[in-house]
Amino acid sequence: MAKPKLSYTIWFSQRTGSTLLGEALASTGVAGNPAEWLHYEYNDPATMTRADLEQKWEEGTSTNGVFGIKIGFEQRWIDTFRTMFELPEHTSRAEVWSTAFPNCSKHIYMTRRNKVRLAVSWWRAIVSGEWHRRFGEKPQEVDIADQYNYDAIRHLVLESTMCEAAMEDFFTESNMMPLTIVYEDFIQDYEGTVRNVLEFLEVPSEHVSIAPPAFDKLADDVAEQWVQRFREESQRDWQNVRW
Repeated sequence: MAKPKLSYTIWFSQRTGSTLLGEALASTGVAGNPAEWLHYEYNDPATMTRADLEQKWEEGTSTNGVFGIKIGFEQRWIDTFRTMFELPEHTSRAEVWSTAFPNCSKHIYMTRRNKVRLAVSWWRAIVSGEWHRRFGEKPQEVDIADQYNYDAIRHLVLESTMCEAAMEDFFTESNMMPLTIVYEDFIQDYEGTVRNVLEFLEVPSEHVSIAPPAFDKLADDVAEQWVQRFREESQRDWQNVRW
């Protein structure tokens, strides 16, 4: 197929609203279909071929030639594409990425201010099996109240922090200035955020409609109890309690 006229990447750590944003952008018909094209089928990146990659271009590109992808930073994909395209070792990571996803000049960085709430949301999804709930769907009838795990939540706080550190290092190394989307702001101004992304992508969107949010929030009383329990346990015996 023809190469995309414009590619963009949504870089995210878990539970920052990337799926909600991806669905919203896809609904416009002018911003590609930014899904996790490298996540679902390729546990071993080395199994991907050039033909596979070009198929992903096709699946992720809207009729105006805009391609979107979302991913949490993984160095293994940079290494895979360097090998796939036989690029020299001195080729920068940004150049490698733009070779795999042509004309990738736009980058979006999704983050969440409160990493404890992020980690609790992540752990809740793991133990419940409910990662997303389509708007209007009935909540799962799963009792997870006894599934609190301090060590697991602490690990996820650290993992999300390290994931963001890797992405930020990539941006700095590459002199990139991504559009930063903060989860807490996004959910307060859903449509405004999506239109800001379209403007950032320089995609004509005056008459574009944006579908309503595709998902309901999953946060509930159990999640809030876990947040407060983790906050208290983490600062036990501290003289200067921060939160």
